[in-house]
Amino acid sequence: MKLISRIVSLPGGLISLLRRGYRRGLMCLLRPCFHSYGRNFVFDAFGTYSFKTISVGDDVYIGPGALITSPESSITIGCKVMFGPNVSLLGGDHNTSVIGQFMYDIHDKRPEDDQPIEIEDDVWIGCGATVLKGVTVGRGSIVAAGALVTTTIPPYTIVGGIPAKVLKTRWPIEEILEHELALYPPEERLEKKDLYRKHSENIKE
Repeated sequence: MKLISRIVSLPGGLISLLRRGYRRGLMCLLRPCFHSYGRNFVFDAFGTYSFKTISVGDDVYIGPGALITSPESSITIGCKVMFGPNVSLLGGDHNTSVIGQFMYDIHDKRPEDDQPIEIEDDVWIGCGATVLKGVTVGRGSIVAAGALVTTTIPPYTIVGGIPAKVLKTRWPIEEILEHELALYPPEERLEKKDLYRKHSENIKE
């Protein structure tokens, strides 16, 4: 029975192995299409990307079903970043201001229609979350599954909801500073005054 079970399971295992190999090969072929990318950049080769406008740092994982596009503005993803499945980053928008034309027929963009998106270092974006144009997701932040992020997120906060709001901070400010001390050189560390300035209502000593 064990032998029969192994024989029956062989085709499924072989298909899975071939599929993984195909995805990995396609990912290697597509990496150079990005504007820039760092070490250990893993992404879903079957996702949707506006490659030339996307810059990616080191140690980045983008889960399956990603939609990361911005026709004219930049999308910057830092280092040590994780995206769950079906995450969307949308840096572009339609021009809906022209009287006497169908929106479908309007191709000219206004400056405010396409704005950059920045995902800073050490960010985790959960399954099905969407980040819209003009947003910066601050260092060390967590975006809950299904969130719709329309405004900039302060560092080391956890946000969720539609539209996304700050639910809490990851640690008290002294522990954030300890975390910064352990991971970043002096010139890159966030200072206490900057943390208070960026989200004084959400971080307490």
